[in-house]
Amino acid sequence: MRAWLAAHRTGFIAALARIALAPVGSTLNALVIGIALSLPVGLYLIVVSLQAASHQMTSTPQISAFMALDANRSEIAQIEARLKQSSRIATFRLVAKDQALAELKKSSGLADVIDGLPQNPLPDAFIIEATDTSPAALEALRDEIRQWPRVAHVQLDAQWARRLDAGLRFARVVTAVLGTLLGIALVAVTFNTIRLQVLTRREEIEVIKLIGATDAFIQRPFLYFGALQGLAGGAIALLIVSAGAYLANRGLGELSHVYASLLQLNTLSAGDSAALLAAPAALGWFGAWLSVSRHLALIEPS
Repeated sequence: MRAWLAAHRTGFIAALARIALAPVGSTLNALVIGIALSLPVGLYLIVVSLQAASHQMTSTPQISAFMALDANRSEIAQIEARLKQSSRIATFRLVAKDQALAELKKSSGLADVIDGLPQNPLPDAFIIEATDTSPAALEALRDEIRQWPRVAHVQLDAQWARRLDAGLRFARVVTAVLGTLLGIALVAVTFNTIRLQVLTRREEIEVIKLIGATDAFIQRPFLYFGALQGLAGGAIALLIVSAGAYLANRGLGELSHVYASLLQLNTLSAGDSAALLAAPAALGWFGAWLSVSRHLALIEPS
């Protein structure tokens, strides 16, 4: 066990030494990886933030049922009785036409125009909250209420949430595809970098093979180099995304004041941050293993 740990420690130190010998190239490679990774991670952060905002905004979706303008109190009472009997309705309230007109007069700044109307143009309306707030259940309840007598129009106030949810699902697919493609690109970059290192050290590898070095011993510095390069790229991506979220939230400060926390980008959780560091490190290790395994097989001491 001690020998195994010592061998890995030696390989890790050798990888650090190779990075120190070419700091500019190693830094540029890490920057390329970090910038590339920040694209899907930033998109993921936006999707998560929008998803959290949509849940908060649609926590109590409502259905507005507008009565006919000439509906009398008896007909309104019949609809109210139906709403009370329905097990699909959690709560509801009646907004009388006089109350609605008073609120419009107060909020619109058109008091003189409203006072000059010959009659109240607004209908009585019921604001309804359903027990099942799934889009399909809300649409089914809307269609049912639409068929009730003297109900002139029914509006699903959270209908936009269905479109938003569809957009978020599409964005998640795009994020997954983009992340996969950039992961493959990371493996390719590491593969090519390690290939060049193996070729420039061909004579050195031939010599240490002659004195009995195993392939595992030769591979370790290259594998750690690939992992460290990926880890550095992940760290740069984490910094870019965190800085971008901070700057975006500062820019959205005024809008966030109006819409509470709905327009604030979330920060990466501890688990997401750890994954952002571990995933590129693992991909870097894998790309290095593919490259060094392939090219070591072609190098035999003469």
